Amino acid sequence: MVFSHHPSPRLLVCLALTALGAGLCALLMPAECRVVEDQLVNFPDSDVLAHQARPWVLAVLCFLPALGGLVYALVGTLDRYLIRLFLGMFGICTAALVTIWLLIDLSDKIGDLINSRHVLRAIGSYYTSRSPAIMVLLLPYCLLLSILQTLGKLSINREIIAMIQSGRGILRLTRSLLAIGGFCTLLSLGLNYHWAPLAEGRRDDLLAQASGKTTNEATQVLYRNSEDRRLWMIGSFPPDYHKGNPLRHVEVTTTDANQRLQSRLFASQARWDRSTHQWTFENAIIGHYVPGRSPEFETFEKPLIVDSWSETPWQLIKPGLTAVELGLPDLSDWLKSHARHRAFSDRNPYLTQWHYRWALPFTCLVTVLFATPLAIHFSRRSSGGGIFLAVLLSSFMLLISNVALAFGESGTLRPAVAAWLPTLAFALLGIYLYHRRLTGRPIYQSLRHLLPGTP
Repeated sequence: MVFSHHPSPRLLVCLALTALGAGLCALLMPAECRVVEDQLVNFPDSDVLAHQARPWVLAVLCFLPALGGLVYALVGTLDRYLIRLFLGMFGICTAALVTIWLLIDLSDKIGDLINSRHVLRAIGSYYTSRSPAIMVLLLPYCLLLSILQTLGKLSINREIIAMIQSGRGILRLTRSLLAIGGFCTLLSLGLNYHWAPLAEGRRDDLLAQASGKTTNEATQVLYRNSEDRRLWMIGSFPPDYHKGNPLRHVEVTTTDANQRLQSRLFASQARWDRSTHQWTFENAIIGHYVPGRSPEFETFEKPLIVDSWSETPWQLIKPGLTAVELGLPDLSDWLKSHARHRAFSDRNPYLTQWHYRWALPFTCLVTVLFATPLAIHFSRRSSGGGIFLAVLLSSFMLLISNVALAFGESGTLRPAVAAWLPTLAFALLGIYLYHRRLTGRPIYQSLRHLLPGTP
């Protein structure tokens, strides 16, 4: 007697997603490991653990779809029905929002991209490179609209009432949506760890590469090495310095422990050797300054080689990036290198953005918390009031978050408070609304009592 075993389609989908995750890891992780190795060589003062975690965070991102497929295979029929309905709405809302965003952004960038030899390829390359930042930006709003549409449809069709009458409560019905909110939080947290801020910070470079233009060089770059008391000023920093092209019009000022001028090096060009970690200065002139004496200048006919300086070109150019353009590893690098010398730099913008990298992804879960109870209704009236209120709360959360970040970066609020306060405040509001929906207490009437002039 022969028995034929047919594996469940859900199991096959889970295995396919696992194989896809393994393939992505095999494709992406070696390149990411090489980038991390270059980072640690070029930036000796890097936060080693934060950068070494990047390939593992990337691996988790690759296997997130497989984790979602496994959860879908293990849950019950009702949860699978809600998940399928939600994913359909999520796909429609995501496509609509991404299309609208792309049309608005493309209308601003088309003047640069149209000059490329292959316009469609340039547009695809540019927006593919920026996709992590686009996803982090639009993910909470896609969740908001998808939940409002999904639960609104179930409410209108009286399916939620039928589910409750069959013995299932609101928490049981919506737990799959809470799990999706947690899943999106993990996705946003992984992308926001490094790749989304990096894509946003390299926006101009990506646009120049996509349109076939050369990246603009940085001018008048200033870098202070507080520990060794050296101040660098580079007149012209080429965009392809990583290929060995020299820095031009370099001036390095050294002071003593009492902040008195000790020496000043002038050079027409400066190169850094990755293998020997040596600086080579062309047409170098060094001025030596001693208190009470006239300065003495030393001219070098041959290239001057200095092997005792720890600076690298990557360190010199890095302070030109703002805190918004840095991921968690780079922000940790900056905070670590400036921890001992707070008088020379303002830590508030970088520390605020460091906390915000952790706080921002949780807006996905917060969105689910206050959108779910507002989308469910049992009366015959339309769900327009709940949709309006949910969109209004989402807009307020964005506005208050931007205001709090500005206060944190200016030092008015503590960085941790500025980054986490809006998320925690709206999370408490979402829990309050969710609790009222679970206990069957009216939401709209209680909110009306909060408005002035209402009985």
